[in-house]
Parts: sequence; C-alpha cells; structure tokens
Amino acid sequence: MQSQNKLFDDLVKVMNGVAGTVAGAGREAEGAMRERMQSWIGGMDFVSRDEFEAVKAMAAAARDENEALRKRLDALEAAPKPKAMPKANPGA
Repeated sequence: MQSQNKLFDDLVKVMNGVAGTVAGAGREAEGAMRERMQSWIGGMDFVSRDEFEAVKAMAAAARDENEALRKRLDALEAAPKPKAMPKANPGA
C-alpha cells in the first residue's frame, strides 16, 4: 500500500509542476502577445484621446464662429443699402 501512495504523491508533484509551468508559459505568452499588439497598433496612424478631444473642441469653436459670421452676414445683407451719390462732373 505504501508504494501506491508514494506513486500517487510523485504523480501529484509532477502534475503540480506541469500546472505551474503551463501557467507561467501562459503568462509569458500573454505578455508577448500584448507587447506585439501594442507595437502593431503603435505603428498605425491612430490618435490619442487627448489629441482627438483637442481637434473636436477646435471643430466646435470653428462651427460657432461660422454661425456667428453667417448671422452677421445675413444682418448686413438685410440692412437697407445707402443711396448712391451722384458722380461729380469732372469736365464742367
């Protein structure tokens, strides 16, 4: 009976060692994949969230300015036009 317990104990130790090795390999593979994905995405022309928000704010400001200028132009076009002054006769 004792030899069977020793055999099972050794088998359990081996399986624990294998499980630890597999877990370590999994962590290493995950780290390598994460690093590879970051370098792949970094090589593309993506912008950061800060850059995106800055350009978004600039576009909103430009739209506001455009609307203000449109209202100003509409007001100028709606205003009565001054009468033209008669031309002076240079030959007289």
